[in-house]
Amino acid sequence: MNDVIRGGDGQDLRRDILTTLLPGFAGPEAPGWLLDLMAEGLGGVCVFGSNVVSPAQLAGLTAELRAANPLAVVAIDEEGGDVTRLFFDRGAPYPGNAVLGRIDDLELTRAVGRAVGEALVAVGCTMTFAPDADINSNAQNPVIGVRSFGAEPGLVARHTAAWVEGVQSAGVDASAKHFPGHGDTATDSHLALPVVDLPLEALQERELAPFRAAIAVGTRSIMTSHILLPQLDAEHPATLSPRILHGLLRGELGYEGVIVSDALDMAGASGGRGIPEAAVLALAAGCDLLCIGTDNTGEQMEAIAQAIADAVASGRLAPERVADAAARVRGLAAVARPTGGAAASAVPGVGLPLGLPAGLAGRVAASFHVAPGALDRLCATGSVGTIVRVETVANIAVGGVPWGPFALVAATDPERPAPAWLTDAAETRLDAATPLPDPAALAGPVVVIGKDLHRHAFAVDAIERLRAARADVVTVDVGWPSEDLAFADIATFGASRGVAATFAELVQDALTATAEVS
Repeated sequence: MNDVIRGGDGQDLRRDILTTLLPGFAGPEAPGWLLDLMAEGLGGVCVFGSNVVSPAQLAGLTAELRAANPLAVVAIDEEGGDVTRLFFDRGAPYPGNAVLGRIDDLELTRAVGRAVGEALVAVGCTMTFAPDADINSNAQNPVIGVRSFGAEPGLVARHTAAWVEGVQSAGVDASAKHFPGHGDTATDSHLALPVVDLPLEALQERELAPFRAAIAVGTRSIMTSHILLPQLDAEHPATLSPRILHGLLRGELGYEGVIVSDALDMAGASGGRGIPEAAVLALAAGCDLLCIGTDNTGEQMEAIAQAIADAVASGRLAPERVADAAARVRGLAAVARPTGGAAASAVPGVGLPLGLPAGLAGRVAASFHVAPGALDRLCATGSVGTIVRVETVANIAVGGVPWGPFALVAATDPERPAPAWLTDAAETRLDAATPLPDPAALAGPVVVIGKDLHRHAFAVDAIERLRAARADVVTVDVGWPSEDLAFADIATFGASRGVAATFAELVQDALTATAEVS
């Protein structure tokens, strides 16, 4: 690497550069290049679902990483709802944000945040990229939806603060995201650059409210978004914008914690410029810790580090900015964290929880939207005839996690097996390339289950055809439904395992009651 990495004052610039980098890696074992860079001062790693085999395996992996660099950040995208890495093979056992927002009990939200934190402490993670602080004001949003606490700024702000307090009380750093707000978008920044052309007054009064609340309760990090806000910066997405990060977040909002970039491999950040250049721009704009992406390699990390060193050598990037970023990241290690205790001794050994905590199911069920007559139609014959499973492409943030009631079949719980109505019904799968079978030929009642049904033309068409052909159709949206609920006879506002189990039991109880009456 360029000689500029050795500063004239003796500062090891290479170490500072490495401290700002947070890559992912492939597989359940730490590769040699990663351990070598950790020993040199690499900022840490981001754990993805592909890195997790079991709680015990993850605990061993994180211990190995922290042994190589005790100051390292071990981050994970664990929102405790639809987005989960710790429960990637089965779905998270907690109610997600949208359900918590509908229940609107701050103590419950705080308790769920703490439960997520305790599970992460048990497996050795130090930071979670959560909570999602976005206000889902656009029902067409393809990437936020039920990850949000709701569509009203005050509610989202209250619950963002409570979740931050909960997870940090367990000793895990929160990272409120995606600053300055990804809720009013209809584009996925993993795939393109969303544009949010809001008046500054709307941004201040709506989008920024949850971030102010998170800052007020001491969130240790804030994650940026790859969105363009022309009213603030018509050229750079937020992650790469000095006006938004240095001027707005540091200056106007007074935030002094760690600023983490959203993954730089996303098109909204590196599209057209590449990850090394995006890394340079993100550091210059004010990011301290650069989330690179997943399945990274040692060669990629060296290329990124070299690009940053070259930017320092050319004067594009001040070495003081790199040193400041590195110091903030290292400062995270000064936070007192649990080193063991009941959670750490129990969870890796016996497995992580599969269901909601006792007594919570009734409150989750009460948060569902259930249209008048929907359960009556579903239970009319005492059993479900056909389940139409609507398959849509999961956004990259969610990935291939088992979802909705189907998660109960994908990963079974010996103590809470999937209800009979779910396993005994005929199932047909519907996607954009698979036509709906003849509606008249399906055994009834017919239950259509999918996410954000109103956003997918093929799903809307299928529902309209089914409704036109028969009267025993019930639609179940486990995502964020349209405002008019036109395609959601039942809406659960989440597809996590915990929410799905509650829905499945609600249906089973209704079927049992119908059978007893008849």
